[in-house]
Amino acid sequence: MNAPRRRVAVIGGGWAGLAAAVRATERGHAVTLFEASRFLGGRARSVGFTLPDGRALTLDNGQHIFVGAYTATLGLLRTVGVDEAAALHRLPLRVEYPDGSGIALPDWPAPWDVLAGIVTASGWIWADRFSLLRVAAGWRLSGFRCSAKATVADLVQGLTLRVRHTLIEPLCVAALNTPMTEASGAVFLRVLKDSLFAPGGGSNFLLAKVPAGELLPEPARRWLTARGADVRTGHRVQALAYASDGWQVDGETFDAVLLAAPPWEGARLVEALGPDAANWAHATNALRHEHITTVYAFAPGARLKAPLLALPDTAAGAGWFVFDRGQLDAPPGVLAFVLSASRGDTDALQAQAIEHGRRLLNLPDLQAIAAVTEKRATFACMPDVVRPPMAVAHALWACGDYVEGPYPATLEGAVRCGLAAADQL
Repeated sequence: MNAPRRRVAVIGGGWAGLAAAVRATERGHAVTLFEASRFLGGRARSVGFTLPDGRALTLDNGQHIFVGAYTATLGLLRTVGVDEAAALHRLPLRVEYPDGSGIALPDWPAPWDVLAGIVTASGWIWADRFSLLRVAAGWRLSGFRCSAKATVADLVQGLTLRVRHTLIEPLCVAALNTPMTEASGAVFLRVLKDSLFAPGGGSNFLLAKVPAGELLPEPARRWLTARGADVRTGHRVQALAYASDGWQVDGETFDAVLLAAPPWEGARLVEALGPDAANWAHATNALRHEHITTVYAFAPGARLKAPLLALPDTAAGAGWFVFDRGQLDAPPGVLAFVLSASRGDTDALQAQAIEHGRRLLNLPDLQAIAAVTEKRATFACMPDVVRPPMAVAHALWACGDYVEGPYPATLEGAVRCGLAAADQL
């Protein structure tokens, strides 16, 4: 017997909300999606910029990267009609630096790709390679499990300093957006298990060849509206209340609500709904957040030796990566410098990125286009973090990458939670 058709409100049009709306529509429910911004996509959306020569271009509110293990995200893209080959550039995992040092995995089956990458890592001595082989073998023997109180720094005590600083720390801040000394070791091992040591290209990097808005938000909008869903942008929900006939969303009645707004917005809407909802709001408001800074820059004719390079540690922290957007979806010479877990003034970080590009990439003519800091990009993924549950109240479920689950705050985590929340219907 089919489930009854229900009137469903999805509050929030980021990737979690879009996943929830698509899944609920697939299940035959009548979906209304509310998004406060004029644009869908949340923290992965398109933004207009201007090059130093006056040309307009579309980039993202922050540079994003996907991996082959993002199975839920890739499935959602297929559902809404996105051709992965046309939209994403797939390459084996690499953490390479401008001087040629670093590790690059060959396009081999796991775990042979990891083994070959370690053995052939450039700039490493055999002590570096043996330390990683030994520690990685220990992770596998443990089933990629560790104490819930362990940090990533605790996990890497047996690694040489070179391996810690040039591989593990950049991967940690890129995946968990939290410094290695504070990041959850258990979550990091889960990420490694499902990506670096997964079969079928799970460790591959996937770089978007289209702006973020054209990757999921706009295809999802077209898919939803073609199937009768009501997508309302520019509508910030003001009030949420429960009545005898269902949920009232700004006075409009629904049978169920999927709350996909940012955590602080979700807490605002539910904190007065009763003791359980107030507890949920308290746990949500207690989350600490981390920044991500993206600096877009332009150097006429610049082309990096790869679409993605890592940059050395800086005073601002490890985790600088530079993307050659000219090899992806932008005019030649457009670069994106990204610092995860950024902790500093945006202007100072922009100046540092430009200095890096001029010195390390040999681009003396590099000029800044703009710097974007997402000040609450993700929750801080620490060992003792308490994430709120999906269930908030009767027929009210939260979905977002901050909700209780095994993964850090990633787009894949958001999509998985959105799908799971819709399945509760």
